[in-house]
Amino acid sequence: MDNELRKRLIHAALLAEKEGLCRHKSGNFSICVRDKGLVFITPSGIDKSLLEMNDIVISDFNGKIVENLNNQKASIELAMHIAIYKERTDVNAVVHTHSTYATAFAVKGIKINPIVTEAVFYGNNVELVEFAKPGSIQLAENIRDPIKKADVCLLKNHGVIAVGDTIEDALLKASYVEHVAKIQAISKIL
Repeated sequence: MDNELRKRLIHAALLAEKEGLCRHKSGNFSICVRDKGLVFITPSGIDKSLLEMNDIVISDFNGKIVENLNNQKASIELAMHIAIYKERTDVNAVVHTHSTYATAFAVKGIKINPIVTEAVFYGNNVELVEFAKPGSIQLAENIRDPIKKADVCLLKNHGVIAVGDTIEDALLKASYVEHVAKIQAISKIL
């Protein structure tokens, strides 16, 4: 099971980079195994194309590292991922991207409107999260209320969070919100 989860995380990270949702070392991905109280998360500071199975870090729900085969540093956003899992018991995967268009909306503090039908794939709703330093406990606190209201949140001046039952589901939501953001931005120009 552990190896399957690691493969799925790496595959999601590679797909996100291929789609332009993340660049090189940006963004992070996790899967929660609730019955074991574990979070599998991508490490900090590694290009997605260089990820190996043993680079995935495993922590408990308190942020204590329980397995780290390649001595990697867990993503600096581990606390935020754990906060999401604690707030949303229906969520088993988190995708954090820095996609261009959706992040531009996050920088401006503007919600992405459900202007095309693809928005139904992420629930037609995007919430805004107040700025806090990336990797901070404050950011983990700031996401608690907005993530209760939506499967996709914009982190002010930072990026995008998408959650789902599976890593594939969360990644699809991140992809669609970027698509809708791009259409909204272009339509405003036109």
